[in-house]
Amino acid sequence: MLITRFKRIALTGTMLTVVSIAGGCSGIDRLSQIGEQPKLSSIENPTTQPGYKPVQMPMPKPEAVSYNANSLWRNGSRSFFKDQRAHQIGDLLTVTVNITDQANFANETQRSRTTTEDSGITNFIGANTINNPSKAVLPGRILTADSNSQSNGNGSINRQDQLLTNVAAVVTQVLPNGNMVIEGKQEIRLNTELRELIVAGVVRPEDIESDNTIDLPKVAEARVAYGGRGAITNIQRERYGQQAADIILPF
Repeated sequence: MLITRFKRIALTGTMLTVVSIAGGCSGIDRLSQIGEQPKLSSIENPTTQPGYKPVQMPMPKPEAVSYNANSLWRNGSRSFFKDQRAHQIGDLLTVTVNITDQANFANETQRSRTTTEDSGITNFIGANTINNPSKAVLPGRILTADSNSQSNGNGSINRQDQLLTNVAAVVTQVLPNGNMVIEGKQEIRLNTELRELIVAGVVRPEDIESDNTIDLPKVAEARVAYGGRGAITNIQRERYGQQAADIILPF
């Protein structure tokens, strides 16, 4: 018991030390930026970023390409002379982000259970014939158990999100079936706050409009991140100590 308690104390101390070091590094970075605007990120190749992994999805069996005799028209093309839509690695296309999401959920759960177990022997091998039963060694009640449990839970969600913007994305990979993996990033600095929008996913060439745009609902495996960093975000963010306390404390 003492060893287990010592291990918990040691683990808690280790976690607090790690959090303190991380908070100290973040604090040093913030101190070095006093009086300066949030720095914009440099333009980088998404495929060279740490943690980048090429997308692997189920692919159909390859089929032989068929051509129509005496025809200048190409299947899937929207221009007789040249298709201006993105079709290879490095091409750009515009993703139209129009998110209007509203959700209302209410859930209530009640549970109650009562259990009683009672087992005994009233007459054990002729106990009623003993002159003084109170002094005899008799089993009496063998088992008596009671249990009572009750649980009540209430939960509700009321959320409304709206995001309307456009972002240019670059083709980072072309899958064997012709679908393209795209990724786009946009940063806007307004006073001391930097807003960041990231869009990634898989698109079909057939879903790209003639003006080289595509709507977000047509992007498969879409990943959209919209947030920011700067003075306002730092005020709204919980302190590292409070975040660590919420995780470690059991009550």
